Amino acid sequence: MRLLFAVVLALLLPTAASAAPEQASSRDCFIISSWRGWSAPRDADVLYLRVQGNDIFRVELTPGTRVHRYGRDFLVNQVRGSSWICSALDLDLALMDYNGFSRPLIATNLRKLTPEEVAAIPREDMPH
Repeated sequence: MRLLFAVVLALLLPTAASAAPEQASSRDCFIISSWRGWSAPRDADVLYLRVQGNDIFRVELTPGTRVHRYGRDFLVNQVRGSSWICSALDLDLALMDYNGFSRPLIATNLRKLTPEEVAAIPREDMPH
């Protein structure tokens, strides 16, 4: 019986250890209703999302996407399941215009920027 307990414990310990980094990164999640604005620097495969007041998240897109924000464009996210956004897999983005034209965007990475990284974003590229 002790041998069985030791084997089960040995199998569970690596799982518990690998869960710790995920819990630490959960602070970089946000609920979709707290998304306030977005921007897309010209000629870049990147979006910036403003969340709450001052949090800025960087969304990297598939190479060659080259999104640029025009006054009549909307960035939409189709929520599938949870309303929490914690990784690029949680985003189902599309760029839409007033005419109903929709262009899907594939997010490859999502991360919350540090205050120093936010300060380095040019003013014209800051999300509104």
